[in-house]
This record gives sequence, C-alpha cells and structure tokens, in this order.
Amino acid sequence: MAEKEDKKQAPAGKPGKEAPSGAAAKAKAEGMAKAAKAKTGGSLKVDDGEYKPSGERTEPRLQTRFKKEVRKSLGDKFKLANPMLQPKLEKIVINVNMGRHLEGTKIPVNVKSTVLDTITRVTGQKPVVLKAKKSVSNFKVREGLETAAMVTLRRDRMWHFLDRLINLAAPRIKDFRGVSDKAFDKQGNYSMGLTEQGVFPEINMAEATFTHGMHINFVFNNSSPELSRFILGELGMPFVKPEEGKKRSK
Repeated sequence: MAEKEDKKQAPAGKPGKEAPSGAAAKAKAEGMAKAAKAKTGGSLKVDDGEYKPSGERTEPRLQTRFKKEVRKSLGDKFKLANPMLQPKLEKIVINVNMGRHLEGTKIPVNVKSTVLDTITRVTGQKPVVLKAKKSVSNFKVREGLETAAMVTLRRDRMWHFLDRLINLAAPRIKDFRGVSDKAFDKQGNYSMGLTEQGVFPEINMAEATFTHGMHINFVFNNSSPELSRFILGELGMPFVKPEEGKKRSK
C-alpha cells in the first residue's frame, strides 16, 4: 500500500500525447509565421509562440491595372466579356547563358557568382543552374556541364519585375527606341533580350566583373499574338512605333 501511495498520479489529459517541448513549440510557431507571411505579404515577428503580421499585402499596381482597366478593354475591343476566355500573363522566365565562358569542364567562379547575384538582385528569387542535355561540338558543349541560369517568376514577383522592367530598366537602355513587336509565337508568348544587366538600378556595374545580357520570356494563357500585343501595350510596354520601324527597315 505504501508503494502505491508514493506513486504520483499522471496528469489528466489524452493518453499517449505529451506536451510539445520548447524547441518543437518554437519550430511550430516559425512554421505558422511563414504561412501567415505568405498570405499577408508583411514581415512577421514571433513572440511567445504567436505570430503578428506587420501589415497586409499590397496588390502590385500593374496587376490592379490589368484587372480594372485592361480586362474591360479586352471585352470591348475583342468581344471577350467572359473572364475565363480572356488571356492572362501566367509567368515570366528569365534565362542567362553561361556556356560560352566554359573553361574545360567548369564555369569560372567569378562568372557564375556574378550571373547568380544579378538574377537574384533583379528578381528577388534564387535562380536554378541548368545543365546541358546533349553534347554539341560546334558550341563546345558537353552533356552534363552547367550552361545557364534560369528563374521563373509568378504572381506578385512577376508583376513587380514587369513594372520595374517597363518603368525603370527600359528608359535606361542606350539609344532605346522601343522593343520589337514581332517577337510573338503562335500561342501569344513574347520574347525579348537585354544586352547588359546595368539597365536595372539594383545592379552596381562598378562591382560587376563582366557584362552579360539575359533573355526574358512572357508566357500567356488563352492568347494569340494580337491579344498579347494589346495586353502588354496597355500595361505600358514601350513597343517600337510604326514610323521608327520603317526607318529601321530602310
């Protein structure tokens, strides 16, 4: 009887489940904080296991313009009143080729670090390094070697990048007279290129070890060349003017 009295009674609660430890509770709070940050778009601070968003998400201004103005114009001009039938910008893919800098089987460290740093600064997203799928002797490319860096932007980052490209980067291009309006494929996707990364204000060319360009692809859904051209033009893409195009052809 004495032995039974000495034993402490187990605390009331569900059997088989223990209270989370300090480390587990902290990890759970951090996970909840990340999820809330993705929803609100604001910075978060975790105090005593609780997350507190610092502000609500602000919709990108080009996305707001597309919803309120461009969609209405699409319905009036092309008779696409149903939003499900209207084209929309799905993603932006940025690609930088590094294969021409290959030395043997490896890309120089300064080249790779500069390209990755440039893409990260410009897009706010870490790029992926691509490897060659097949060997091409004319270009000195061997299967399995690193050849390019790529990043895919969607949602808010896509709209913010497009805004900076149109309003900040394009006006800084030397002797800029507009981008070509003939670089559309049959599905309405648009491609353009930049010859140097210094057109973006985030890049300090004094710190860059070399100059490189980039390919930018705009991917649309339910679109055609005419529709994509209209959408980008309404969003502010500076396409070359007809009279400028005639001068270039001459």
